[in-house]
Amino acid sequence: MILSDQTIKQMIEQETLQIDPVDDHQIQPASVDIRLGTHFLKIDENAIEAIALDEPARYVEFESEEVIIPPHSFLLATTKEYIRLPHHVTAFVEGRSSIGRMGLFIQNAGWVDPGFEGEITLELYNANRLPIRLKAQRRIAQLVFAFMDQKASSPYDGKYQGQKKAVGSQVYLDKDSD
Repeated sequence: MILSDQTIKQMIEQETLQIDPVDDHQIQPASVDIRLGTHFLKIDENAIEAIALDEPARYVEFESEEVIIPPHSFLLATTKEYIRLPHHVTAFVEGRSSIGRMGLFIQNAGWVDPGFEGEITLELYNANRLPIRLKAQRRIAQLVFAFMDQKASSPYDGKYQGQKKAVGSQVYLDKDSD
């Protein structure tokens, strides 16, 4: 069941759902708008020949109040908000329609597991032929929350737990069976 604005506000007041900082105007009828932070990562294209899944990727890290994403370019960014989900709530990260209509695709693998806490790393892709200029503090995406049928028996405690700032891929830490 998707959570309404009333339920979201109540959970924030009771501190069962934590979003810090959050202003009332960010709370929409069935979501919470999240804002662009000031920390960014981009693949260091001059330092590596290719991206491999079994070793760490190299990133260029920077802080800025404004960023320009060139055409057909990819960038990792962080949210201004730090969130903490209870063990019976999950969240979906969705781009705002107004932003998507400008050709900016926003993802976070689309999903936030119950029990997660941290800033959310956003994956930004400019699908345009023109650069897109973004400013920190701008509402850029939204979180849609849903109750699960019961508490997770194993809430999230993975490699991105507690993250602050944009965090690059840690897929090389996965323990896949051969």
